[in-house]
Amino acid sequence: MKFVDEALIRVEGGDGGNGCVSFRREKYIPKGGPNGGDGGDGGSVFLLADSNLNTLVDLRYQRIHRAERGQNGMGRDMTGRGGADHIIRVPVGTRVYEDTSRELVGELIENGQKLLVAQGGYHGIGNARFKSSINRAPRQFTSGKPGERRDLYLELVVLADVGLLGFPNAGKSSLIHAVSSARPKVADYPFTTLYPNLGVVRLSRDHSFVIADIPGIIEGAADGAGLGLQFLKHLSRTHLLLHLVDIAPLDEAEEPITLIRTIEAEIAAFGNDLVEKERWLVLNKIDRLDPQDALRRRDDLVQSLQWSGPIYTISALTGEGTSKLMHDLMTRLNWLRKLDREVEPASQDGSGVQSPVQNDTWHPLD
Repeated sequence: MKFVDEALIRVEGGDGGNGCVSFRREKYIPKGGPNGGDGGDGGSVFLLADSNLNTLVDLRYQRIHRAERGQNGMGRDMTGRGGADHIIRVPVGTRVYEDTSRELVGELIENGQKLLVAQGGYHGIGNARFKSSINRAPRQFTSGKPGERRDLYLELVVLADVGLLGFPNAGKSSLIHAVSSARPKVADYPFTTLYPNLGVVRLSRDHSFVIADIPGIIEGAADGAGLGLQFLKHLSRTHLLLHLVDIAPLDEAEEPITLIRTIEAEIAAFGNDLVEKERWLVLNKIDRLDPQDALRRRDDLVQSLQWSGPIYTISALTGEGTSKLMHDLMTRLNWLRKLDREVEPASQDGSGVQSPVQNDTWHPLD
C-alpha cells in the first residue's frame, strides 16, 4: 500500500431536522390543539484513531465526509430521529489542522481516541412548543440549524521513541532490519527507503521501544532536495535521535565529519526543535575495517567534533555492537519516560514549570 502522510478533506455535520406544524384531528374531539413535534439533531463527524491503520491513503480518494441529517418532526407530538454520526478512521499520530489558517484542531495519539471535527446542527422546534394560554393554535415553528462545515488538513506523524538520521546508504534500513522484525528494502544503492519504516525493538517481554527509519537526507534537504525534508517531521515526536554515519565510505571524498556537519546544518534549517533533541552518534560499517583502525577513526571524530555525547561503533550487517546499543537505548528511554510521567516542580521564577535537565553525565562508550 502506498504510504500517504497528508490529506485534505471536507467534513460536514448533518443539518438539524425542521419542527412540524400539526394539529390533532380526531372524531368527536373538536379543537384538538397543536401536536407538531420537534426535529432531530443532525449527526456529527468524528475522527477515530485506529492502530490498524498506518497511512492516510484512503482519504485521498474520499474527500467529502457528511453526517446524516436529522429527521423532521411529525404530528402526534413525534420527535424526528437524530442523524447518525459519521466516523472517519485515521492512523494513530494524526494531527488535524484548519486548511486555510493551519490552526491546530487537535491530534490523535492513542488508539481509540475520538476527536469532534464537525458539530451537527441543532433541531428545529414544532408548533406544540409554542402553545400558551393566549396562543392556543400556534402555527410557528423553527427550522433545523445547518451542520458545521470545515475544510481540514490531516498530517500523519508516526509515533516512535527513536528516530534514525543519516545520508543515503548510511545503513539505517540495515540497522532496523537487524534489531527488529521490520523488513525494509535493503540494497547497495542510495534512496532504497522511500517512506518511513517502523520497527519494534523487543529486548524482553516488558522492555521494548519503537524505532523509525526515514529516507536519507542529502545536502539541501531543508530547501526541498531529496526526500528527507518531507519526512523529517516524523522525528518530531521521538525522544532521541540516532545519527548513523558510514565510518568507511567507499568514496574517499565523503569524509564522515563532513557528512555529520551537513546533517546538523539541515536539521537546524528544518526547525521544529529537531536540533535540540538528544542525539547519539553511531558509526556504522566497522566490518570494513580492522578493530584498531575503527577505534582510531572514532577517536579522531570525537576530537574533531568535540563530541561529548554518546558514540557507538557498530556493524548493522554483522550485528556487532548493536546489542549494546539497543540495551543502552532502552535504559535511556526508561529514564526519559519516567521523567515524562513525573510532575515537574514549580520553577523559581514563578512560571510554574521547570524544564527537565537536558544534559546529564551518562555518556556510555562502547
